[in-house]
Amino acid sequence: MRLVTAAIIISKGKVLIARRRPGDTGEGLWEFPGGVVEPGETLQQCLERELREELGVTAEIGQTIAESVTQDSRSYLKLVALEARITGGEITPTAHDLVEWVSLEELASYNLSAPDVPIAKLLAKRNDLQGK
Repeated sequence: MRLVTAAIIISKGKVLIARRRPGDTGEGLWEFPGGVVEPGETLQQCLERELREELGVTAEIGQTIAESVTQDSRSYLKLVALEARITGGEITPTAHDLVEWVSLEELASYNLSAPDVPIAKLLAKRNDLQGK
């Protein structure tokens, strides 16, 4: 099973999502930024690294918000979504062609990658995240 992290970055009631660029696996699909946990990394270390590499930002990583397990053509994938707060840098995507801030209610209208769908559904029900 592949272990992957996702950042739930909420500001002013909107969450950050990113679209996979053309030519990449899952091109055109939207996702919460993050990536595969490398050997020896904690979930937090992975997400800090991925946000630095993919978005050019530093971040403070918080608690786990949700998890999903899905199966693709290669294997099972466990996605762990963690709260994150950008602490430095400007968002400059390198692994995506577009990033957007969307309301939690709007998430359902985006073509999200399969592992991100259950996380988005859960977020839409979390009233405690609306005002962040």
